[in-house]
Amino acid sequence: MNKHIALIRGDGIGPEIVAQAVKVLDAVAEKYGHTFTYEEVDMGGCAIDKWGDPLPQEMLDKCLASDSVLLGAVGGPKWEGLPGPQRPEKGLLRLRSGMGLYSNLRPAKLWPQLAAASPLKPSIVEKGIDFMVVRELISGVYFGEHKTVEQDGEKVATDEMYYAEHEIERIGRIGFETAMKRRKKLTCVDKANVLDTSRLWRSVMHRLQAEYPEVEYSEMFVDNAAMQIVKDPSQFDVIVTENMFGDILSDEASMITGSIGMIPSSSLGDGTRGMYEPIHGSAPDIAGQDKANPIGTILSAAMMLKYSFGMDAEAQNIEDAVTKALDSGLRTADMMAEGCTLCGCEAMGDAVAALL
Repeated sequence: MNKHIALIRGDGIGPEIVAQAVKVLDAVAEKYGHTFTYEEVDMGGCAIDKWGDPLPQEMLDKCLASDSVLLGAVGGPKWEGLPGPQRPEKGLLRLRSGMGLYSNLRPAKLWPQLAAASPLKPSIVEKGIDFMVVRELISGVYFGEHKTVEQDGEKVATDEMYYAEHEIERIGRIGFETAMKRRKKLTCVDKANVLDTSRLWRSVMHRLQAEYPEVEYSEMFVDNAAMQIVKDPSQFDVIVTENMFGDILSDEASMITGSIGMIPSSSLGDGTRGMYEPIHGSAPDIAGQDKANPIGTILSAAMMLKYSFGMDAEAQNIEDAVTKALDSGLRTADMMAEGCTLCGCEAMGDAVAALL
């Protein structure tokens, strides 16, 4: 197969980790006879520095012309003082919206080799952590109207949370379909005791529930869900939720797996084109020092092969290579443990590529 991939190396450690994912993709291409071509795209702080815009239209067009997008990380203290519309993260929101990427799938999986790194008690960890957060991505409070006004001698800020039925239905359906491919258990997380948007979510999810009788469906308030994720994560299979709740819960879920550097994610819309990225940030404090963990980005590339390109065997091959690298005792600094071998970002990428 011939596939054209847009590369957003981004800021901080982004260029380092994307380079390792490309190394692994090239190894896959050589082994299986595929051809991957790459298009460089500027987004985030680097785009602000170069173009004065976190995502110029020309760069968005390159992503739209690709078969899929692989992203490193964007942002950093250098650009934190800029106005909201000019911040690096605005480019990411614009990219999601421009590509119509309304669903974010983020696995929370504890690799057995890293069990000791989880902050949870061994008695909780030994029950297993393996669930998926399905987050709505282009609506809700992040995309509603935001304003700050003067009122009665003080500033008053408002942020609008907006959801339409069709937006809930399409992400809800992805939640049910994802559950069907896993252990057939779906939990909708909301705040229906307070929010009208959550009550609308429940009414739409109840309609969808009738179409998936094989799925065990339940609902949970977001505050309780946050507690249950650390109390007994084994109870979850798939969680579906709105944008802000999903943002918070998926970060919480990633931390209980031992290392945020291990977690990939995919953002998808109605077609096969998606955007794939690790969930961690740009980590400017270690940028350029060969200390970053590239595995989250490498596994994001594996998700791209599986979900956008239909290359299931190739994706599994990458996951198996990561398993072998961890079994051999290789560890980057973020997951280093006694008896293991410390290695840098590039050495970890070399090891995974070789183990293919």
